[in-house]
Amino acid sequence: MWRPGGWELLIILLIVLLLFGPGRIGKFAGELAKGIKAFRDGIGGKKEEDQAEEKEPQEEEK
Repeated sequence: MWRPGGWELLIILLIVLLLFGPGRIGKFAGELAKGIKAFRDGIGGKKEEDQAEEKEPQEEEK
């Protein structure tokens, strides 16, 4: 099976950059990050707001 090395990956990334441009790649990466974050929040069953509320009472008890 073919495994891309360093030079092959560099060439592929350069071609992708030329085809889509840096603006589009940045937007895609941002949307991908939002999707991953939403997926992790969904798996955990809690949001950051809920976790912050839980941490506050524990600090007061100590």
